[in-house]
Amino acid sequence: MEKIEHTMVSTNGINMHVASIGSGPVVLFLHGFPELWYSWRHQLLSLSAVGYRAIAPDLRGYGDTDAPPSASSYSALHIVADLVGLLDALGIDQVFLVGHDWGASVAWYFCLLRPDRVKALVNMSVVFRPRNPKRKPIQSLRAMLGDDYYICRFQKPGEVEEEFARAGAARIIKNFLVSRDPRPPSVPKEIGFGGSPDIHVALPSWLTEEDVNYYASKFEQKGFTGGLNYYRAMDLTWELTAAWTRVPIKVPVKFIVGDLDITYNTPVRRAFVKESVWNIAKGCSRVQKHTTENKNVPQ
Repeated sequence: MEKIEHTMVSTNGINMHVASIGSGPVVLFLHGFPELWYSWRHQLLSLSAVGYRAIAPDLRGYGDTDAPPSASSYSALHIVADLVGLLDALGIDQVFLVGHDWGASVAWYFCLLRPDRVKALVNMSVVFRPRNPKRKPIQSLRAMLGDDYYICRFQKPGEVEEEFARAGAARIIKNFLVSRDPRPPSVPKEIGFGGSPDIHVALPSWLTEEDVNYYASKFEQKGFTGGLNYYRAMDLTWELTAAWTRVPIKVPVKFIVGDLDITYNTPVRRAFVKESVWNIAKGCSRVQKHTTENKNVPQ
C-alpha cells in the first residue's frame, strides 16, 4: 500500500482526495456506500502492475474529500461534474470506468452525460435504471417496498445518523459489507441498522478487522451524512435528468452482479437483467484475460 500515491485535487468547488498508482491507460474506480477509495486497494496494485494507471478517489462526502452539508449538493450531476473536473485537472481525456454499488450508479450517469470521456465501463451490482417520467424514485420505492425499506428510511436527515452513532461506525461497516441476505432490506425503527449488539458479525476472508478499523476511523471523522445524501438526492437527480429520458447508454459495458446481491433481488430488476444481459455460463467470463493471480484486467 505504501506505493499508492495520495493527493488532493481541486474540482467543481471541492477538494477531492485521490489515490493513484502506475502509468498507462487510465482506469478510474468509483466506490459505493459505506466505502472509500480503500475498497479498490487490491485492484489499484494489480492493474498498475500490468501497465495501467489506476485511480480511486474518495467521492464527494466521503473520507478525506470535502462533504458539502446539503443533500441538494449530491445529485448525479454534481458527482459526475466532480469526476470530469478531476480528469481535467489531471490532464486525462478518457478512462476505463469501474463502479460498484453507488459508484455503479454514478458510473451509469457518467456514461449517460459524458460518454465522450469513457472508453468502456465495467459495472457491478447496480443495474442501469431508465428514468420513469411518471414517478419519482422514492415514491416508486415506497409503493413497491414500503416505508421501512432502507432507502426510504435514509430520507429523513439526522434520524439514521443517530442510529448509526448509537451502533458505532465499525458495527455499521460490518453490517453493510458482510450481509448476505438477498431479500430487500427492511429495517423497522424498533430494530435499527445496528441490529442486536449481542450478535457477533463474522468477517469473511476478504475483510479483516484492520480493514474495518480503517473504514470506521474515516467515518468517525467525517460522519455518514455525505454518503446518505446520495440517497436523499435521488429525487433531485430525477428532476435534473428529465432531458435524458429514454436516452440509452452507448459506451461498451460489462455488467457483473451476484445472485445474492440485494440490488438484484427484486422482481423488476431480476427481470430487467435477464432480459437485457447475455447469460454467461457459471464459471466463465468474457472480454478479459486472467493473470497468474487469477485477477481480471481490462483489455
